[in-house]
Amino acid sequence: MVRIPRLLATTLFALVFVVPAPAAEPEPLSKKLDDVVTGPDYKHASWGVLVVNAKTGETVYARNPDTMLAPASVTKLFSGAAALVTLGADHTQETAVYQRGLLLKGTLRGDLFLVAAGDLMLGGRTKNGKTVFRDKDHTYANGGSNDAELTDTDPLAGLNDLAKQVKAAGITQIDGDVLIDDRMFSRTRGSGSGPDAVSPITVNDNLVDVVVTPGEKEGDPARVTMRPETSFFALDAVVTTGPEKSAPDLRLGAVGPNQFAVRGKVPVGGKPQVRIYGVEDPAPFARALFIEALRRNGVQAQCAIARPGGGALPARGDYDKLRKVASITSAPFKDTLTVTLKVSHNLYASTFPCLVAAAKGHSTAEAGLREQKKILKELGVDVNAVSFGGGAGGAPADFVSARATVQLIQGMAKRDEWEAYRAALPVLGVDGTLAEVVKPDSPARGKVSAKTGTLVWYDAANERYLLKSKALAGTMTTKSGTALHFCMMVNNVPLPEDVTPAREGKVLGKLCEILYEHGP
Repeated sequence: MVRIPRLLATTLFALVFVVPAPAAEPEPLSKKLDDVVTGPDYKHASWGVLVVNAKTGETVYARNPDTMLAPASVTKLFSGAAALVTLGADHTQETAVYQRGLLLKGTLRGDLFLVAAGDLMLGGRTKNGKTVFRDKDHTYANGGSNDAELTDTDPLAGLNDLAKQVKAAGITQIDGDVLIDDRMFSRTRGSGSGPDAVSPITVNDNLVDVVVTPGEKEGDPARVTMRPETSFFALDAVVTTGPEKSAPDLRLGAVGPNQFAVRGKVPVGGKPQVRIYGVEDPAPFARALFIEALRRNGVQAQCAIARPGGGALPARGDYDKLRKVASITSAPFKDTLTVTLKVSHNLYASTFPCLVAAAKGHSTAEAGLREQKKILKELGVDVNAVSFGGGAGGAPADFVSARATVQLIQGMAKRDEWEAYRAALPVLGVDGTLAEVVKPDSPARGKVSAKTGTLVWYDAANERYLLKSKALAGTMTTKSGTALHFCMMVNNVPLPEDVTPAREGKVLGKLCEILYEHGP
């Protein structure tokens, strides 16, 4: 038996307990991401996720990356890329006005033609020479959120400019007709919520904005105005001022040709509420607004506003034989793309395939989508992993894989248009549809540029909503400085009664925060 001196034994005993335990291994990135996407809320859902190193292409994280899922408005990344590649970032369109007939002492004994060229904003989003937008775009005003905003711009700026030029060209009276030539491409319907009349002529997004301002006290009539103000539509409004902090309750509905009614209540002390009334036929609407602009600016157009123009249009190739009396140039296409992606503008995105078609000598949205397929293939996208019925993301045929979406981003990153494309994306926690997805103090704020997507259907059988798709795709930089390209989509999430789709947006924001903090 070996005896150990008491002092040495005490020292050895102490040493046993001061040796630190081995440090716990940090939880891998994949585990952190898996813990979110496999949560109990997604028991019946399907995920498709792919994250790659932007420089090397190495996969950082993947979950069902080749499964085709509904991308919702992430579709706009594809239609926007095709239009940007086809037209170019700095491409502009000229909207021109021509006269046909004899001009005698200021009186045009003939017709005036406004030739639409696919300018989707027509000066209506320009302020101090810059294109502006609001994070909560007016096209979503009827969606139930009560926070839609109008830009501080003149939706009739382009038409007023043209009217002033007509007057400057010596025309003070028009004895013939004023007509809109909208033959640039075939009219169609959009594939998303909000205005869906797709046409080469677009004024104020083919909408009438209805602004409802509460009275001074409960029970007072509310003030109801239209923007733009026009005699083309008759507005029948009966709206009262309700209790303070009550929820706005407004209902719009057609009551006849070019007639609609507004009923309901808005809370006393509340902010003005914006609602929208969609225009079914953009050409007569634009015609009426142009006639009114002419009259405001000193040109007496004798034709009636209420009826559509009845005169015959010139042959498409005959305009070079007529006198051009006015023209305006659109903002560069990169500005239109920015509005489209930042606020997820369904009408603009639905028009992109038509603009691609027209640039390629075709006339239909379907032809534009076929051209889009060719462009995607050139960008390195597996076109067998995409399916599109429109440009906005709401068509039943819209499906893509996460891998195909990342391939699109990788392909665009190699092109000269990349900076315009990336700059058009919403920025996490900063603007557009990503403005409120993370908290202001989120470490990932400002580090992610990506397109959002949301598609919701009502499940009448269960009296709840089904989140058909929540998606996010784009590019980001991690805390360590590594650039990533990514796509994350979740489909078919049954939403409890007290849960909105915004929750899933914050979940995708959480995934971005994990990638930022713990990514390569």
